Amino acid sequence: MGQGAQNPLWRGGGIGAVLAVGVGLAFLLFKFGLGLVHLSYDLPFALKPIVQPQDVVMVYLDDDSHKELNQPYNAPWDRALHAQLIDRLTAEGARAVLFDIVFSDAGPSAAADADLARAIKTSGKVVLAVDCVPAAYGVDGALAKQFTPPQPLFSDVAADLGSAEVNPDDDLVMRQHIPSSPDDPVAGESWVMARLVGAEVTKNPANSDRERWRNFYGPAATLPNVSFYRAVLTNHPAALPPGYFSNKVVFVGARLLTKFGGQRKDEFPTPHSRWTKQVSFMPGAEIHAMQFLNLTRGDWLHRLPKWAELAALVLAGALAGFGLVRFRPIMATGIAVLAALAVSVLAYVSFAHWLVWFPWLLVLVQIFAALAWAVVFNSVQLYVQNKLFEKSLEMYLSPKLVKKFAANKDLLQPGAKKETLTILFSDIAGFTTISEGMDSDELAKHMNSYFQSAVSDCIHHTDGTIVKYIGDAIFAFWNAPEPQSDHAVRACEAALRFRDQPPQFMNGQQLITRIGLHTGVANVGNFGSTTRVDYTALGENINLASRMEGLNKYLGTEVLITGDTHAEIGGKLLTRFLGDFRLKGFERTVAVHELAGKLDQAEAFRAAHKAFAAALALFREKKIAEAEAAFRRVLELAPSDGPAKFYLKHLAELRDQPLPADWSGEVELKEK
Repeated sequence: MGQGAQNPLWRGGGIGAVLAVGVGLAFLLFKFGLGLVHLSYDLPFALKPIVQPQDVVMVYLDDDSHKELNQPYNAPWDRALHAQLIDRLTAEGARAVLFDIVFSDAGPSAAADADLARAIKTSGKVVLAVDCVPAAYGVDGALAKQFTPPQPLFSDVAADLGSAEVNPDDDLVMRQHIPSSPDDPVAGESWVMARLVGAEVTKNPANSDRERWRNFYGPAATLPNVSFYRAVLTNHPAALPPGYFSNKVVFVGARLLTKFGGQRKDEFPTPHSRWTKQVSFMPGAEIHAMQFLNLTRGDWLHRLPKWAELAALVLAGALAGFGLVRFRPIMATGIAVLAALAVSVLAYVSFAHWLVWFPWLLVLVQIFAALAWAVVFNSVQLYVQNKLFEKSLEMYLSPKLVKKFAANKDLLQPGAKKETLTILFSDIAGFTTISEGMDSDELAKHMNSYFQSAVSDCIHHTDGTIVKYIGDAIFAFWNAPEPQSDHAVRACEAALRFRDQPPQFMNGQQLITRIGLHTGVANVGNFGSTTRVDYTALGENINLASRMEGLNKYLGTEVLITGDTHAEIGGKLLTRFLGDFRLKGFERTVAVHELAGKLDQAEAFRAAHKAFAAALALFREKKIAEAEAAFRRVLELAPSDGPAKFYLKHLAELRDQPLPADWSGEVELKEK
């Protein structure tokens, strides 16, 4: 092996590079990173100056118009008013008009409908909206669309029809243009309008379904906008001056506050909604108008191709991982901050001047992930160099125990004392089958990740002491070496954190951890020598905790505690009594409880737990048939309830054998 491979900096840099690259790619490729990807698009708009184009005017059917025009709340507006608006726009030479309103039904007045059709035909420049909703999945797996056009009276005389569809992201924020595929029966409103005014991009139909991203000129109400009534009431004090609409492209639509105006009322968050609270949502008509302006001006945003983003993240992660590990923490932090600033500036310049955006926040995550690794790596290196003894202890003892041993060498002396402990044993269900055939390095990597999460997020988080790893099992306890008055609660909280961790997978299968807890007296101390520390605990109660873990397999549960632990936690957590069990190797029966969760989760379990308690009471009263029916009712409430299934199976075995006269409901298990 060469010197380079043996150099800790090369190893540390390699790990840092893999970590940084992996973090970046994971956030890019998996759904949990979508928030940062979206934020990479949204944030530059906070710095981008607001631009107010003057070639588009929004005419809104708003609350003021509703009041001034005396329109009913629960019916469509008088379409003669729309005809008046179109007549004015025609007279003043508006370039084009779009109604983001679907005139799919007959209006309250046939004469008004005829007047509107006349105005549309006379203008020759009116685009009407077509409603578009998802209908069903087609044979190719794509979601088919259902279009609701205007009445033929209107559609036959309109210059064109445009789909009012919008495509918000998962967080409902508007970012991406609606692609207008040549195969769609109706193109999007913005594409139809751009085509009507002769926008260069529309001259090649193949451009219609290209990926484009909206370049918002500002928050809602950025585009010039007026109330509908000001355009049709020429004698009103607030009437618009003659010629106001000359050579303008006009978008007519509703705002959310129009209430029951009988028209479309759709508003959506935009990137500006994150920091603009007064007018945070943008009407659908204005979104179409901004998209139209993007098309006519050619200033829509582009996103880097996926291969380019992947390459950039790999390069950035490798540079950060290999580079930062070579510097001490303070210097590495300064370099990381400067690098993050440089990436941020590059992202903004690319966005504002080159109209290109990319998920730059993922690069920042990579930089600081690499920095975190560099700090940890160099700290550990220094720790190894300066405190070899402490490091040797840290390999298998908890941080708190390391500090105790380092500060008090008397703890290293052989010997033990009796302490009341809460003991935890964990084990991965079906581990032998899951790990079968795995490469040893791959197995080690998965187990290291599993143990790291279990230790740092669960056991050490509650100040527990890891005693040892036994294959895939963990042996830990609380209340030693440092006294803890709430040791049982801490241990139970660690078990719940362990259970509620994000799913972990190995060899394509999810890892399910079974946990057993027991509180009792044990001999605890250093059973090794002054040269080899083996801080552990021995005694019958240690074995009982281990049996609790194994009992999960039979009961179909994940976390079991004994009655002793249940008494210690004093009702501070949600539990369920599962009965008295006589375990192999133990003379006395053991009260067994399931640790279900926190008290604020009680309502979710109440019905099933109450039904189970009633069934268990019947079982303990030797009412076999009634108990069997009661356990079946439990399964109706909770079909996957393991204890109920266990008792039903056990009851089937009890039917054919007489019960002892002194039997009080205990269950005897003859296997471990």
